[in-house]
Amino acid sequence: MKQLFLSVNDGSVSLEETPAPSVKDNTVIMETLYSVISAGTERSLAAFGEKNLIQKAIERPDQVKKVTEKMSADGILSALEAAFGKLQDPMPMGYTAVGKVVQTGSGVTGLSAGDIIAAVGQAYHSEVNRIGKNLAVKVPEETEDIRQAAFAALGGIALEGIHQAEVIPGETAAVIGMGLLGHITARILDAYGCDVIGFDVADKTLPGTRLKAFIDSADSNAPEMVKALTKGRGADKVIITAAADSNAPVDLAQAIARDRGVICMIGVTKMELDRRPFYEKELSFKIARSYGPGRYDSSYEEDGRDYPAGYVRFTEGRNVEEFLRLLAGKRLNLSDLITHVIPFSDAEAAYEMITKNPDHEKYTGVLLEYGHSDTKWNSVIRKKSIPSADKKTVRKRQINLGLIGAGLFARSTMLPVMKESGLYHFTGLAATGGTASAQAGKMFPFDYITNDYRKLLEEPETELIAVSTQHNSHAKFITEALEAGKHVYVEKPLCLTLEELCRIERAYENSSAELFCGLNRRHAPLIRQIRKELQTDRVPAVYEYTVNAGYIPSEHWTQDEKKGGGRMIGEAVHFIDTLQSLDGSGLAGLDVFFAGNGAYPDKDNAVLVLRFSSGAAASIVYTSMGSKRYPKEQLKVFSSGAVYEMDNYVKLRRFGSSRRKDISLRQDKGILAQYRYIADVLRGKRKNEAIGDAFEGHRMLLSQLER
Repeated sequence: MKQLFLSVNDGSVSLEETPAPSVKDNTVIMETLYSVISAGTERSLAAFGEKNLIQKAIERPDQVKKVTEKMSADGILSALEAAFGKLQDPMPMGYTAVGKVVQTGSGVTGLSAGDIIAAVGQAYHSEVNRIGKNLAVKVPEETEDIRQAAFAALGGIALEGIHQAEVIPGETAAVIGMGLLGHITARILDAYGCDVIGFDVADKTLPGTRLKAFIDSADSNAPEMVKALTKGRGADKVIITAAADSNAPVDLAQAIARDRGVICMIGVTKMELDRRPFYEKELSFKIARSYGPGRYDSSYEEDGRDYPAGYVRFTEGRNVEEFLRLLAGKRLNLSDLITHVIPFSDAEAAYEMITKNPDHEKYTGVLLEYGHSDTKWNSVIRKKSIPSADKKTVRKRQINLGLIGAGLFARSTMLPVMKESGLYHFTGLAATGGTASAQAGKMFPFDYITNDYRKLLEEPETELIAVSTQHNSHAKFITEALEAGKHVYVEKPLCLTLEELCRIERAYENSSAELFCGLNRRHAPLIRQIRKELQTDRVPAVYEYTVNAGYIPSEHWTQDEKKGGGRMIGEAVHFIDTLQSLDGSGLAGLDVFFAGNGAYPDKDNAVLVLRFSSGAAASIVYTSMGSKRYPKEQLKVFSSGAVYEMDNYVKLRRFGSSRRKDISLRQDKGILAQYRYIADVLRGKRKNEAIGDAFEGHRMLLSQLER
């Protein structure tokens, strides 16, 4: 299948070939019939991409701040490499479409293959999309023009603004910004029995949008004109749909709103609120969060957990349902807003029109049309693998690597470092989602991309399977790959339970293949330097490792003990393994003590106490309560009259008979060194000594966590 991506680096768009996504629990697979180009949103993204680095920095000072903070903590080069890496990651475009269901996953009720659905959020400009069940709504059979259902996300945004503004039938509502979203909002308000006054800097009135009046936003008499239309009261509710770089829409809204009126922002403008008019009129200002309750909540959008209607009447999905009800009942008609229907194959030309518009065309609603035939769609969905158009030659002594999963770590760290090493040839990439596959495939030279991971296990040439998936799937992929005779490298952790760990150990013992866990810090130059200079593997030491981990909300998947296992098993294994490598004698004991603080997720803050067979002792302070300005990781080693302080894998200070300090421009946590180590083991140059520590560290930590 083909999918449209935007390059944030230069603003260009391109259609990329990638396998169709495979169905998951609580999702449906949809063949797209029409998707909407939201001209305002997508034009602004393309325009941002076209800007140079200085212009990007001026527009996003928040991101510049993050980069500068990373520079101070991780080193200048590390921060710049991370920033430039994000710019290279292609962005999937689109978020609202109509299509036909071709497959449903477990947990999906009310939808069947063949149903026509409106989809939002995960509805990219793509021939096939995987949609969470709460983001897909069946289009009523009474709907005469299913193209209009493709505007579902915009309808949901408009409805959420109307609900947040607490609009009552019969009120006068002002809509500031008469673009596509403004017209849809005005028409829904009219369908609900409101008088609507439209505002814009240019006359964008349309016969199909019934307004009580249209007023030029720049007219200085606008407040008086509104009073004349409302018996001197002003607008009951004001909904801002404009996209502007100025504060003018907000200034206008507070001027035309009546006493105790409500202003709701669903557009994108500056928001500098003048206290005086808000105080004098006792105005309320609200911001609607996209399509409604459930937006950005992974339990709702990804896991399919709906909110009870008795508590949340209009969720994200039920806003879409209401939009479709208005269409089906002919209370809402958007047919005249569709000014262009462009074949998906010409999507790049469509973006040329909304960004540069060389022919000066007038457009409002722009649809991409995908075409349909059973033969075509069956072939798209059943096509498991896509070969690369530019297959690379395997260099001598390179290791053939197949990757399962294409998440952020794989794209931003694993693959770039492996590519830099020159030690690995990327044979195949397996991922369940078309988007992640296309992003990784565009950036890295895989021989083929597939949505069936078993192909990697069956491929004779593939030697090493790398696993970069959600933590709860690690054990499954490790054991299956080992049983298939493949070497395995897996991101930490190895698994989430002791039972899974036992299965992995049995599979490893029964296989001739090697197993590696992404516990890379033991390979970091500064860790090896400390071990060598202080001889910690011979002389017992005392270690103090502080991890200023930073806050992660409880809703994040890593905090879910069934998906991510929680932050202890997800991250603390790193620091346990680092101390194991420094001491070298084996763990004799491990205890975990959690701090109780209701302001933070459970088990986010803990002290781990380690005892080693050599007599050495260590503590790991892991906390999410600290400042971002403090280094993320600090290690202190006390041994033989000396103290070594390692600061975030950038600085090393030594205190003894003399005092020295080394500083690097680049943070080095040993990732490249680990990939060289893996290659050496697989080529018979070294023994795999790290996996024993990984098993031991996981076992002791899991034993504590499962008590």
